[in-house]
Amino acid sequence: MGNKDTTEKAEKVVKPKKLDNKAYEKELKRLQAELVDMQQWVVETGARVVIIMEGRDAAGKGSAIKRITQYLNPRTARIEALPAPSSREQGQWYFQRYVEKLPTAGEIVIFDRSWYNRAGVERVMGFCTSQEYRRFLHQAPIFERLLVEDGIMLRKYWFSVSDEEQLARFQSRLKDPLRRWKLSPMDLQSITRWEDYSRAKDEMFIHTDIPSAPWYTVESEDKKRSRINVINHLLSTIPYEKIERPLPQIPERPESDNGYERPPRAEFRYVPDVASKLTEPKRKKNK
Repeated sequence: MGNKDTTEKAEKVVKPKKLDNKAYEKELKRLQAELVDMQQWVVETGARVVIIMEGRDAAGKGSAIKRITQYLNPRTARIEALPAPSSREQGQWYFQRYVEKLPTAGEIVIFDRSWYNRAGVERVMGFCTSQEYRRFLHQAPIFERLLVEDGIMLRKYWFSVSDEEQLARFQSRLKDPLRRWKLSPMDLQSITRWEDYSRAKDEMFIHTDIPSAPWYTVESEDKKRSRINVINHLLSTIPYEKIERPLPQIPERPESDNGYERPPRAEFRYVPDVASKLTEPKRKKNK
């Protein structure tokens, strides 16, 4: 089996050199422009693309998804992050609720975590039985072969991060009131159960890293590098072509010929212009 995850082990990891921010932004914009071209090809040709993003908590999946979808048309590119199954869904075939989220012709679907929850958190936290877990490892490759045989382009990415970097990111989130919502008791269990998650991930790869739907590991010690790398890889594996479309002509606005006059502003309710305070000169404090 390829894709051995070197940063998963609890050992000292050499952090890569930080990317130059200007170089990063320039390359990211170039890749995002290509993503727009790829989406246009998907729409025009009726292709179907499924992208699975998995990995440790705080490994950088969410920020990578954000950069991938930033300029895509949300009508034909959507993110699926399914909550815990309802009581009704618990009585269904395990893959059933994921099947409902698969793309139709001309769509891209990104799973922010996927059916692999069963091989990860459900296995480690005891949310499924051993029989359900073994059934999943048997059925997942079959399920994915069926998707690929039907023409779906399936890409599976595992974001790999060291235990030290994960802990640092948790601590950073704790200090940031805008990101504290990302921390949950379940996330923090990944610290105390590091080796359990490592074993579960290794077992998952053994059974589901198949030729028709292989796993690709994304080194994520540096989030900016991981974003550039995963977008570049995704684009390199989708056989899209740039579709030239004529630019629309913006018509000139015709002059009013029926005497329309806008009603007085006083007749409407306006949102207060608090932003104007930002342009006011700051008063000097008396010494």
